[in-house]
Amino acid sequence: MLKLTVLFMKRSEKNLQMIRLIILALLPLFITGCNWNDSQMKRVEVAKAGNSVLYYDEIPAMVRDSFAGNDSAAMIRNYINKWARRELLYQRAEANLSPELMKRISEQLDETRHNLVVYEYQRMMMLEKMDTTISENEMEEYYKNNQNSFLLSTNIVKAVFIRLPSETPNIWKIRNLARSKNPKDFQELEGLCFQFAEKFDYFQDNWITLDRLSLEMNDDLPGKEEFLKRSNFYEKSDSSSVSMIVINDYRLRGTIAPYEYVRDDIKRMIWNTRRIQFIQSLENGIYNEALQDNGLKIY
Repeated sequence: MLKLTVLFMKRSEKNLQMIRLIILALLPLFITGCNWNDSQMKRVEVAKAGNSVLYYDEIPAMVRDSFAGNDSAAMIRNYINKWARRELLYQRAEANLSPELMKRISEQLDETRHNLVVYEYQRMMMLEKMDTTISENEMEEYYKNNQNSFLLSTNIVKAVFIRLPSETPNIWKIRNLARSKNPKDFQELEGLCFQFAEKFDYFQDNWITLDRLSLEMNDDLPGKEEFLKRSNFYEKSDSSSVSMIVINDYRLRGTIAPYEYVRDDIKRMIWNTRRIQFIQSLENGIYNEALQDNGLKIY
């Protein structure tokens, strides 16, 4: 059996580099030159750090196969160096930590493994058996029965935001079209904005926070609640641009949020409630089954 062992002991850097180069030069010959079948092939050792051995098949395929020639050798050499440093540090730490601390680490690892196995089993069973279909009627009913849970913490609006270069011709016309309620005027507005505007955001179909519009304007809108109550238009200009906001609808903080604004939150809430109920049912079923089959005994 062809066997390579690299002992990471105190020796000169020159000798260490020589050993590494020999290993990397001979590895392809050992791997590709052998024509063993599965029952005959032996694993090839490429490095040994203390009492740990690194085998060639333990090097990730992306490190072994992603490059060719010198690049591949350099990648493998770099991987071996990192592996050796990690293993030697681990062994030194393991030898010097107190038995009490090692016991605590072992208990934490056992608990982590236990939680991970349970989590993956629960996830598998949820994918196989839990009903994940949530209808619109179910979400609307949930909203109707829990409206006090959906009070707004900020002001929200449906609006149009426009930013134009200050030299845009006939800005007065764009201003008038933006404030118009006529659908034909809005179509004309869109055409002019696509032609001249630096930014044209149409938030008519989706609610957004008024704070977001303030950021767009680079300005804190004056007296936000009062502004919304008394006006649906705000304009700000400087030497380079003119920005406009047209408010088409609003809801004040402290009031009940519109259904469409919290729809996704409701869907998550229903799903999470269903998940918790499913997991509890799964646990209860396993527990009761163990009681019936004498798989659980309490002394």
